[in-house]
Amino acid sequence: MAGQFGVVARLGTTQTLAWASSYYLPALLAAPMAAELGMAEAQVFAAFTLALVISAVVGPRAGRAIDELGGRTVLLATNGLFALGLAGLGLAQTGWQVWLAWAVLGVAMGSGLYDAAFATLVRLYPVRARNAITGITLVAGFASTVGWPLTAWGIDALGWRGTCLGWAALHLLLGLPLHLGLPRSPVEAAPSPEPAVDRDGVAVPAHQPPGMGMAVAISAVFAITWFTSTAMAAHLPRLLEAQGLTPAAALGVAMLVGPAQVAGRLLEFGLLRRVHPLLSTRLAAAAHPLGVATLVAVGPAGAWAFAGLHGAGNGILTIAKGTLPLVVFGAAGYGQRQGWLMAPARLAQAVAPLLFGLAMVHWGASALWLTAGLGVVALMLLQGMAGRLGR
Repeated sequence: MAGQFGVVARLGTTQTLAWASSYYLPALLAAPMAAELGMAEAQVFAAFTLALVISAVVGPRAGRAIDELGGRTVLLATNGLFALGLAGLGLAQTGWQVWLAWAVLGVAMGSGLYDAAFATLVRLYPVRARNAITGITLVAGFASTVGWPLTAWGIDALGWRGTCLGWAALHLLLGLPLHLGLPRSPVEAAPSPEPAVDRDGVAVPAHQPPGMGMAVAISAVFAITWFTSTAMAAHLPRLLEAQGLTPAAALGVAMLVGPAQVAGRLLEFGLLRRVHPLLSTRLAAAAHPLGVATLVAVGPAGAWAFAGLHGAGNGILTIAKGTLPLVVFGAAGYGQRQGWLMAPARLAQAVAPLLFGLAMVHWGASALWLTAGLGVVALMLLQGMAGRLGR
């Protein structure tokens, strides 16, 4: 177990670095970058959206590479890609160079964020991956808490260019050595249960592979939940103001989401670790619609409950996107399968800020009914899966 703890600590640290230097970068970097390069901030965010789309395309191929070569090789390569893309941003002189740098970062994100780390763990620990996946998300859940202050300090002390180059250096000086310490080969063998027999004594497979319908349902569930998660991350303070909160109160409530995510992951690690991931996923998917219902019923006073439920659900769903496919489909071919299953979620993530922003323009505070309705659809899909799996 000590070996697994070390692997989790390494990957938790490198995931924190990867998320902080990519996904959480534009929030603070877009304004100074756009001002110096003569771009609109929207163009910087559009380049970031391109990176998310590229990450969706790259994901299945990266997952297959992890299945075949192991996570150590692929993650080492991503450190180089992150460093190259960040250095490209730091040295960019024109708009097209910014787009090119974000394209490189998109490849790095598609092969170096959570899905790649989960696939690495499943290849190393096909029997005990669930707790390890939870451990990584507990550590990397603080990526924004660490990343935003470091980026803000870097912009003040080094400028936005120096900040990008500093993040690039961290991938080479910190991320690369940590990934070098990962095991080269699987630590444990996947279980090979005895075959079952039917009523006539004829051997039948112990595990019948689920059909395409199950894969589509899982993919749709995480596309829906990741759309909601990203939409809330982009618009939550303004959305809460539309619900009647003051700007200061809205910001305070929005800041609760991060700690609530960590609390949700602790709940998964403790109380929910012994239940089937399908149950914890259903509870998590229900959290956002329940939070919306509370906010509508109680008014602004219910905003704290909404943020807490939404954040806790997000925290558990981050783990479920790794553990639910593992339990349903097994460890064989996990990396490539995970890439395909999560590609729609990455695409939904890319378009969520724009689409939900348009919904707010047309419907105002009532735009929350859109995400609540999508949450109910996700819950119905999960309930259908539970029926098929007898759960």
